[in-house]
Amino acid sequence: MSGKPNIDDLFERRTLLPDFAAQDRLAALVGIDDQKSRLTKILAVLVNRGGLADWAAKYHPKMTGLLKTVTRRPPLVVLAGDVGSGKTELAETIGDAVARQEGIEITMFPLSLSARGQGRVGEMTQLISAAFDHAVSEATKFKSQTSKSRGGVILLVDEADALAQSRENAQMHHEDRAGVNAFIRGVDRMGNGGLPAAVVMCTNRLGALDPAVKRRAADILHFQRPDDVQRRALLTAPLSELGFSATQVEQLVTATGPRPGTPHGFTFSDLTQRLLPGIVLDAYPAKPITFERALAVAKAIGPTPPFQEKTI
Repeated sequence: MSGKPNIDDLFERRTLLPDFAAQDRLAALVGIDDQKSRLTKILAVLVNRGGLADWAAKYHPKMTGLLKTVTRRPPLVVLAGDVGSGKTELAETIGDAVARQEGIEITMFPLSLSARGQGRVGEMTQLISAAFDHAVSEATKFKSQTSKSRGGVILLVDEADALAQSRENAQMHHEDRAGVNAFIRGVDRMGNGGLPAAVVMCTNRLGALDPAVKRRAADILHFQRPDDVQRRALLTAPLSELGFSATQVEQLVTATGPRPGTPHGFTFSDLTQRLLPGIVLDAYPAKPITFERALAVAKAIGPTPPFQEKTI
């Protein structure tokens, strides 16, 4: 690769938050309230250290050493879990909650998988370095020495194992190793600079991530398939709009859980992208939705197979 990479080669898009569309998408993620709360707090501290300092001054004015410990955590969070568990949707929208809570504007930069390049010598390293250069440049504009940040930057890396796989893999190409090194340097650069910025990584293969990447994570949030409580929370509102009773909803909760011969239930995306639209389209355009048909649709849909992580 010759010349400086174009921003369109680095990021899929640029999103400014808060944004009503992102707020609606985030609100639609039910059943993962703990992950929502934890991620919001972690990112809020990373992109606006002044907010935590104000809180400490109000409630714990003697808290100095502990405050430094919390604010010096690396600007990296890893979201790991099964396919369809909501981690990517959460990563793409959580910046809205952070922006509203902290009263600042957040810029989201989703790193494009094309940043891996075509395998040419030095290309992957150059692309990753350029992506961090741009994120750091944007974050530097928002840094403030005396008050809360004027804004923040979140660099989103989906399918992170494709970019930061373990260098312990003997079959790993030299160019991939160099790319992982560049990624680690970029995270360290953000952290050492005390910038209002964070990196959020999503992966189905936590075990495939480089150990040095995992060590730098301020937190690793784990995501599972929804259990009965979570499936009930997700299905109750839309099915109640159809006039389904609590007993009928419960039957659909059971139908979307583990089955004989299939020990795994529906994923969040199975429920929102396959089941609920399937129930509607089964009746459209000539007949009303009935519970019997809805149950039949649920039983006919097979849950997405779980991701099988292979050890290196």
